[in-house]
Amino acid sequence: MMDTKKPVKIAEAILESGKTVVLTGAGVSTESGIPDFRSPGGIWSKFDPGVMTSSMLYGNPVGFYKQAVAMLSFLKEIKSAKPNRAHYILAEMEKEGYLSCVITQNIDGLHIKAGSEKVYEVHGNLMGGYCMSCGEKTDFDLLVEKVRSGVIPPVCDSCGGILRPDVVLFGDELPECFMEATAEVEGCNLLLVIGSSLEVTPVSSLPAMAKRYIIINRGRTYYDRRAYTTWNEKAGNALEAIYKEIKNRMGNRL
Repeated sequence: MMDTKKPVKIAEAILESGKTVVLTGAGVSTESGIPDFRSPGGIWSKFDPGVMTSSMLYGNPVGFYKQAVAMLSFLKEIKSAKPNRAHYILAEMEKEGYLSCVITQNIDGLHIKAGSEKVYEVHGNLMGGYCMSCGEKTDFDLLVEKVRSGVIPPVCDSCGGILRPDVVLFGDELPECFMEATAEVEGCNLLLVIGSSLEVTPVSSLPAMAKRYIIINRGRTYYDRRAYTTWNEKAGNALEAIYKEIKNRMGNRL
């Protein structure tokens, strides 16, 4: 049975905050059929995370792509996933002024597909790739098709340099938008963390920068003890209840 007190408390906190920022993790996309990373049956139970490192890519690109071809093909399939109710509710809440922006660890692009406008994809995305020599952009699907056809490593059509995906690998620096996302968190009154275990650095440090934060996640996190409140619930269920409570309260104020 759903906890009926949690959506009330969280809705009140959002309405009182004046500026609420959302941080999402893999738990927001599981209802779109995309597995998370660490749960049984998750992505890292199917693929070796030790392969997806920048040191492997730059030091041994042939070895990287030989081992990563299955992972890249799987990621290509994720691009066909559709947003779920959690994505749509967050987009609607942003449109109506209840949320300032979305910071996401997810690379699936579903927040943008759902209509969220101010999105910081701090772990990159599956839209493209680029040449490590000349910097020319390429389409992610084209990169994957080159690898599938045996062009390992995949090379740039312009200069012959090696291509890489826009996804952030272990050991990579985060994109410039992470600094903007950090500023958003530091300037907000409430950070709403949804579907993240908060185990991957440096994104996991963001709650510590917020004046107040709330965590909605199926499992417990290291940051739970300092949260304003926590709710161990599915993202879609939780957001549906919270949004309904916000609308009810705003209706009563008219």
